[in-house]
Amino acid sequence: GGGYGGGGYGGGGYGGGAGGTTVFVGNLDWKVSWQDLKDHMKQAGEVEYADVITRSDGKSSGGGLVRYTSAAAAQRAIKTLTDTKINGRLIFVREDREGGAI
Repeated sequence: GGGYGGGGYGGGGYGGGAGGTTVFVGNLDWKVSWQDLKDHMKQAGEVEYADVITRSDGKSSGGGLVRYTSAAAAQRAIKTLTDTKINGRLIFVREDREGGAI
């Protein structure tokens, strides 16, 4: 197992402080639940955490955060799940620039 130099891909500061395991998903239908989001996003890898961001009135803001168990899965999600559909609506996936702050 293991092996020299495993991980560490991309070197300095790649993906920010959290190691780039969290992605932001946008253009969500307001009816999408965190379970829907998690089910869809696990196509790219193992999902540790999924949450739909809500406004102060409790309605969906149309965005969600998904944290993967590895940065590789997060990068795969960005590449492969952008322009896929949840509930018939195209979504986009990008790196979470807030560092996972919810």
